Amino acid sequence: QVHVIESGGGLVQPGGSLRLSCAASGPTSSNFAMGWFRQEPGKEREFVAAISWSGRKTDTADSVKGRFTISKERSKNTAELQMNSLKPEDAAVYYCAAKGLEGYSEYVTSRAYEYDAWGQGTQVTVSS
Repeated sequence: QVHVIESGGGLVQPGGSLRLSCAASGPTSSNFAMGWFRQEPGKEREFVAAISWSGRKTDTADSVKGRFTISKERSKNTAELQMNSLKPEDAAVYYCAAKGLEGYSEYVTSRAYEYDAWGQGTQVTVSS
């Protein structure tokens, strides 16, 4: 069973920065593609960014492109989401997800249903 844990949420003023971290672990030595999603109350979960197991391929939602950066170390099943120039509309619960891969596929996906495991979520609040 794959486990995912996020950390790093909190309160930040508009224009500020936050860094979210995520760690995935499984019963065997697995490679994971990882992604970040967010959800506001009463709304559907929204794709934010995703990254391949090696960190070489990424995909980022247009709404955060140029402000958010996803990164991952090839040798670790951890992913970071650096969020800069935060806006009030970025406030949400942010979820990390992991997708187990066969071998060394550079697969990246923005589709939530393709992920195998999800973290419990971390709250990001953007307010003055």
